[in-house]
Parts: sequence; C-alpha cells; structure tokens
Amino acid sequence: MLNSKTRWKIAESDQDKIEEFQRELKIPSLVAKLLLNRDLTTVEEARDFLFDSGDGFHDPFLFNDMKKTVDRIQRAVNDGERILVYGDYDADGVSSTSVMMTVLRDIGAEVEFYIPNRFSEGYGPNEAAFRWAGDEGFTLIITVDTGISAVHEAQIAKEIGIDLIITDHHEPGPALPEAYSIIHPKIEGSEYPFQELAGVGVAFKLAHALYGELPHHLLDLAAIGTIADLVPLRGENRVLAKRGISKLRITERKGIKALCKAANAHQHEMTEESIGFTIAPRINAVGRLGDADPAVDLMLTEDEEEAKALAEEVDALNKERQSIVNTMTQEAIEMVEYDSPLEDNSVLVIGKEGWNPGVVGIVASRLVDKFYRPVIVLSYDSEKGQAKGSARSIAGFDLFNSLSKCRDILPHFGGHPMAAGMTLKLDDVHDLRSRLNEIARNELTEEDFIPVTVMDAAVKMEEISIESIEKLGLLAPFGMQNPKPKWVIENVSIEHYKKIGSNQNHLKVLLGNDSAKLDGVGFGLGELADHITPFSEASIVGELSINEWNNRKKPQIFLHDIKIEEWQLFDVRGIRQVEKWEKQVPAENKKIFCFHSSTLEKLNMKEREDVLLIEDEDALSDISTAGASIVFLDMPSSQDFVKTIVGKGRPHRIYAHFFQDEDHFFSTMPTREHFKWYYAFLSKRGSFDLKKHGDDLAKYKGWSKETIDFMSQVFFELKFVTIDNGFISLNPVKTKKDLSESPAYQKKQQQYELENELLYSSYSELKAWFNERIKESVTFEEEVEAWT
Repeated sequence: MLNSKTRWKIAESDQDKIEEFQRELKIPSLVAKLLLNRDLTTVEEARDFLFDSGDGFHDPFLFNDMKKTVDRIQRAVNDGERILVYGDYDADGVSSTSVMMTVLRDIGAEVEFYIPNRFSEGYGPNEAAFRWAGDEGFTLIITVDTGISAVHEAQIAKEIGIDLIITDHHEPGPALPEAYSIIHPKIEGSEYPFQELAGVGVAFKLAHALYGELPHHLLDLAAIGTIADLVPLRGENRVLAKRGISKLRITERKGIKALCKAANAHQHEMTEESIGFTIAPRINAVGRLGDADPAVDLMLTEDEEEAKALAEEVDALNKERQSIVNTMTQEAIEMVEYDSPLEDNSVLVIGKEGWNPGVVGIVASRLVDKFYRPVIVLSYDSEKGQAKGSARSIAGFDLFNSLSKCRDILPHFGGHPMAAGMTLKLDDVHDLRSRLNEIARNELTEEDFIPVTVMDAAVKMEEISIESIEKLGLLAPFGMQNPKPKWVIENVSIEHYKKIGSNQNHLKVLLGNDSAKLDGVGFGLGELADHITPFSEASIVGELSINEWNNRKKPQIFLHDIKIEEWQLFDVRGIRQVEKWEKQVPAENKKIFCFHSSTLEKLNMKEREDVLLIEDEDALSDISTAGASIVFLDMPSSQDFVKTIVGKGRPHRIYAHFFQDEDHFFSTMPTREHFKWYYAFLSKRGSFDLKKHGDDLAKYKGWSKETIDFMSQVFFELKFVTIDNGFISLNPVKTKKDLSESPAYQKKQQQYELENELLYSSYSELKAWFNERIKESVTFEEEVEAWT
C-alpha cells in the first residue's frame, strides 16, 4: 500500500450531460467533464466560456459613482488641475497605476503617480503622503488597487481640500472612507454584475468609461495585474486575461518587450504561466526591495534604451529577492520546528528582527506548502515597536474574517480570505497568535490540516489522446476558479518505473492496460520508486500534456501523486546489507520478524530492540499486523509462522528478506536415487569412515559434505545403519521403512519446500504464495465475524 500525499476529491459529472456537451459542442469527453465540473451547466454557458462569444465586458457605468467620477476627472482635465494617481507596490498595483496614468495622459490631464515605500510608509494611503500632495498643489487624488480602508486618510483629504476618488477591489471594512467617490465592485448596494475584478480590472473599467470605448491597447497591462493578483479567472476576469495574453504576444510596449528579453521569455509564446512565474515576480520584486517607481516607469516608457536599462535593473532585483527569500525561508522553517510545534499551533505566527517585510508574503506561502497551516510571517522593528507582515491561509480558514475579529490590535490590515497584510505593535504579537489559534481550534478539524487535491474528473486511458489534450487548451487561461486541470487515472497498471535525473530525484513510469499506454514523469517524486512494486495497480493524479520530440507527439502525464491500495510485496532477497533497503520501510507500524537468534548476530542486529525474535508460536500471541509494514528478516522453520503472522491482520507491506546462512544449508534435496546409490555404496564397503573420507566421497559425487551427513542421519534414524565415532556401517538386520519416516528427512523436506516457495521462487510466485495466505486469513476473519 502506498498512501497519497494529500486528500483526493474527485468531481463527478452526469454522463448524459457529458454526452450532450460532446454532441452539441463537438468536444471530447475530457473537455465536457471539465466544463460541467466548473459549474458551466448549459450548452450556452459552455459555448461562451470556450469560444469567447459575445462582448464579455460589462458597461462601466453600472458601477456606483462611475458617472460622478468621470465628470470630476473631466472637470479636472478641463481646468488644468494637478491629479495624483496613488497606487500600490505589487504587480496589480503597478499595472493599475500604469493603466490610470496612460488614460489620464491620453485625455490631456496633468498627472503624476505616487506609490508608497513599503518599508517607510507601509501599505495604502497615509496622512503624510496626502499632506505632501496638498502642499504640492494636487487637488484630485485617484487611488488604484488601494484605498478602501483609508477612513482616516479620506478625512485628511477633505480637511486639506483634496477630492479623493477611490478605485479598489479589496474587501471593504465595516466603515467606508468619506471619499468624493468610490469605484468598487463589492461595496454594499453595488449593481455591477461582476464582483471579482482585480485592482487593475477596476482601473481598466474607469479607463473604459473615460475613453468612451474599450481600451484595447491597455489589455496587456490588465492581463498582468489580473493574473498576478490571483483573482478568479471567470467572467470578466477571464475575458481580460484571455484577450490580454493575446495582446501581450504582439504588444509593442517597449518595457514589456525589454523585460521578456531580460527574463529569457519568448513574448510570442506568452501564457498565463509566463505572467505568473516570469513577468509578475520581477515586477513584484521592485516594490519588495525598495521603491516600486521603476516598475511603473518600465511599463510606461517609450524609450528603448531606458526600457533596456530598467528591465535589467528589475531582473537583478528579482535575483536578489530570490536569495533573500531562500535565506528567510530556511530560518523560518527552523523557527517553526524548534519553537512552534504543530501539535500546539493551528496557526503559525512567526517573526524576526530585520526580516525583509517585502518578501514575508512569499515566505508565508512556502511555509503553508511545507506545514499546511495558516501562516503569518512578521518583520520586527524594535525601534518603532512594530511588526509588519503578511498572511496566507488554507482551505476552511477565512483569514480576513479571522483578522477582523482582532481589529482592536490591528490598526492596519486588509486582504482576502486566503491572503492578508497587517501592521501591529510588537507587544500584541503574542495576543494575535493566541487569538488566531483559538479561532482555528474552533473552526478547523484534524482533517483540515491534511492538504486537499481536487481532481477535475476521473479519466480512462482510452480517453487520452493528442487531440483530446490539445482541445483542453480551449479552457485556457487557467488560474483561480479555473485551475489547470488535474486528472485521476484509477486502477492502472504500472508496467515500468525508474528514477531519472542527475540526482535520481525524478520518477519516470509507463502506465498501461490492454488497449493503451501512457508515459508519466513526476518531478521531485524520485523517492516514490522505492515504494512501488512490480505489477502494481495504482491510481495516478497529474496534468495531461503532449510530449514532442524528434517531430513525434505523444500524450504524457505530469505526475503529482500516486496511491496504491493493494498490499505490496518488496522483494529484498539476496541483498545482504540490510541497511541498504531497511531505511525505505515506513517507520510507522513497522514489524521486523526474526526466527533464529543467530541471524541477529550475523547481521549485526543484536542490539536492535525493534526486532521481534519468534522462536515459537507463543511469541506471536499479542501481535497485530493490521496495516503494518512487515519485514521477514530470515527463513522461518515452518510456513505456519508466516501464516500466523499474516493472519494477525492484513498488512500494508511485506518486505521479504529471508536471510539464510549458506554454510548451514544446501541448495538441493537428495533424491531417492541419491539415497539408493549411497546405500549400495555402504553395502559394498560394509563400513565407511565419514570423518576421514567423507569429503573425498562428496567431491567424487559432486555433492556437498552436508549431503553425505544428512543421508547418513536419515539412515541412522531408520535403523538402516549404525554410526560409531564417525564410522558408518549397515545393520545386518534389514528393515523396510520409507524415507519419509525419518524425522530429519521430514524436517528437511519441509525446509526444502519452504525454501523453494520463499527463497527460490520468482517475484510473481512469491506474491501469489502470500496472497493465498492473506486471503485465507481474511476469509477466516469474515467467517468469525459472521458467527459472532
């Protein structure tokens, strides 16, 4: 048995609906299953989703305050007022700022942008910045991707005569700022039909309203912010991302072209993964390590040389960010392991003086991946007496709601159910940890701390083809609420498996049944090769793709997880160095059985307290092997021992070592012809000196000395001979007895048969032998249950 790393949840679909989608949309069953399991339940909804039919964009004037906002901006443009775009320092904020700067410049506004420094100012609007804007003569501030929590700052703006327009998408708090206007899809009373826009999506809608038409030239920026901010890629976000990716592939924006070159990314092959793993991290790195202004300058520049210089600066900052993150992550892991035991902490809240507050969110994400707990990572500033940090959550624990219950000690916080940022006093960190752990203890169960993998559907090998995999691309771009599809293939035979890679840390498998084969690769899963056995039937989770090599295309699956539900036999016979394979035996419920004390000495295991020495049936009376990993260290004297052990409960694994000292046993059982010849030999000689000439006789016949001694013992027990001080002589009185009447012969016969069954059998034969005994024990258990 091989347990999966996570809890599997497999979505199911109505077969009639699958066939309807296949028929009406001309799509393979794989695509039909995906659409249904993503709540697209009608053919019309599915067609719109797949083929982007219809406009897909809502009227921007459905936003509350949109007309009021447009009128105020146009008045400012006409009157020559100075406008300040106030943004945020992440990729969404940078994209939003770039969108707003572009539209305002295009309509003739006198405009500048301001992004607060993460380290000296923190997240969101702040009083000092607003007062600076007033002193500089700005009369209108437009926030992008921020501001919905700026209750105090809105009051300051009012006092100093600045009109404040807020565009944001973060969760609104109980009190809204008294701004001139608010463009937000989630505020109470909002009639806008789509609530999940990113900050850049809200800015794009305002740009749409200001232009009077859809700003196609801003779709590339909108795609970057939308994908980077991990908002659901459904509805209007999907349209923004999909069309924006197409725009990115051909954009002439000099900053994006230069950034792609610096990052060794092929612009014409841009996908959501290119944005999420190449473009967005580099934009984010700028604001994580210093002022985010260069990232906005990069997006807006029209000068090729400036774009090249800025792109190289951004790429260098990203490399520095990676190094900082790696160091902090290692320190954080050690802190959790030594100071925050998981059994006592449902939520991990850790911090350290001097940690870079710009990357704490990345570190928090890595800790969630490792420990699967909600995590808050804080940077301590003892001079200010302040802690600043980021939080990431797991399914079932709403971070925003939980933090909202701690508002009295969180003067600044904001975010979403799965991610948040905050500032608090150092003295309140312990209180925050205690409160969140109390909330988690009331809301989360033990099962919640086991990661969940959601599979889009179970798929049969026959459904997998190059055509069906290519059609899956119709559902792209993938992201939140439209993740890259994961599939489970159930009860498929692993025909071949091996470790690959320079460090042997990857796994390659060949899956197959009578009608189809499929190659699989599991990056970082190389160790699983030690826990797979020949001819295993497994369930496989992974992502389907097409492998193209030498102009040949083949379907393949990128493995994420493997589960084997049947018991497994690991054949380690003949590997004399036990330490080579024993470390692969799971430590939990491990049972090592030894039948001869001499074995422990020969294998240097005399001091091992975990080895169970079984010299008689009584030693097995209190042992259970249900769910155990059983190790048979050496050969039992009787198969009854093995039968009794596997009858103590169905094991998950059996490791068959069956060590045997070859000096004490011989490989063949003497036949009756052997005995007949030896008897005739003794009859001719009358007597024979075994001590003096036994070795010579063995060499002459090609036997072992042990064979001669054994046959002599059998004859002695049957009273055919006498043995005196090494001389063997035939008895003058002849008796008729069968060889099987000799106790030594019986014992050797049993041992010989046992050796053939356990030691010299093939893997398949040994597996069948164990199967039979396990089946017998299970049948007996079932009968007992029926009787009782």
